[in-house]
Amino acid sequence: MFFLATYLKGIGLCASLIMAIGAQNAHVLRMGLRRQHILLTIFTCVAIDALLIALGVAGVGTLVQSSPALLIAARWGGAAFLLWYGLRSWRAVLSSETLAVGQAAPMPSAKQAFLTVLALSLLNPHVYLDTVVLIGAIGGQYPLAERGSFAGGAMTASLLWFSLLGLGAQRLSGLFARPIAWKCIDALTGTTMLGMAGMVAFAS
Repeated sequence: MFFLATYLKGIGLCASLIMAIGAQNAHVLRMGLRRQHILLTIFTCVAIDALLIALGVAGVGTLVQSSPALLIAARWGGAAFLLWYGLRSWRAVLSSETLAVGQAAPMPSAKQAFLTVLALSLLNPHVYLDTVVLIGAIGGQYPLAERGSFAGGAMTASLLWFSLLGLGAQRLSGLFARPIAWKCIDALTGTTMLGMAGMVAFAS
């Protein structure tokens, strides 16, 4: 049975969490501006969110919280990856070479693009905290018959947001044809990744 009020609550909660600047959003924005594998990137982000939301509402959040070893491995592995990604972006900012979106930028293979977004999503503990733990905990409080509507609303918010972010950035790529504009995007990406790495590494 479909519960509209519960569905809308799922949309509202997920939207409030997913719209914050984070590793996934910065990467989707970057791929959209470069027009590189954007549909693959969007689909991967949405599919991962949908899977984790479903697992969380089903009760896996409690299991994750009860495994300190898993949380520690995710924390330091995620921090290391975000640190590397952030430093790579700042290296591009400080490089004497310039890159405009309209120029021929190196195109990663579909496999490379998929593995990158997969790593950015699954190596970031905040993804699990938002989807499996927080959304899962709230969704688990609803009666069993309403949990599907709540999870569906949260998944819808993920689909709408990543589609808007990625495809919107793709349409705006012409505004970033100047090299200085692209350096600003690299700086934003690098700062976001380094900030996330610090938050992950030093979280209590």
